[in-house]
Amino acid sequence: MASATDEPGRVLERFREYLSLLARLQLDPRLQGKIDLSGVVQQTLLEAHQAGDNLQGMDEAARTAWLRRALASNLVDEVRKLGTGMRDVTREQSLQAALEESSSRLEAWLTAADPSPSERAIHNEQLLHLAGALAQLPEDQRKAVELHHLKGWPLADVAQHLDRSKGAAAKLLHRGIDKLHALLKDRDPE
Repeated sequence: MASATDEPGRVLERFREYLSLLARLQLDPRLQGKIDLSGVVQQTLLEAHQAGDNLQGMDEAARTAWLRRALASNLVDEVRKLGTGMRDVTREQSLQAALEESSSRLEAWLTAADPSPSERAIHNEQLLHLAGALAQLPEDQRKAVELHHLKGWPLADVAQHLDRSKGAAAKLLHRGIDKLHALLKDRDPE
């Protein structure tokens, strides 16, 4: 039997893949092997859980914004540990802006039109489903989709980053998009 204290954890757990996606999109690829992104996401969720009632009183958009800010701060902390240890407020603000841009790209990828206020909850749920579906793709397909569609990289840059020919990268991208559409269709709300 679940207790009432389990509910905030379940609500926050829905954001795990979304935060993981944003972290992958924003962290310099050269640092991804040096920083435990799952640990950064876990720390962010722990902080959110500790914030408890403050987050519970927020609507979905405000809660998501709070999580993005906490993620940016935690990523900066991890990058700082690799460097001199000096706080760089400009880097923190830059990372926060980049996370906001990635979130906007995710939302734009789901829909070109702004949802009405009554559709916002459905839209946020779709955003979480998109992040979850991306996490289910094979790694090379996921990277191709994230780099091209969510980071806006040209196909040639995606191919170079993945150490593939442009044609092979295009095929990865096509297979990834097809599988992503199938996953999203399977997860449509009842």
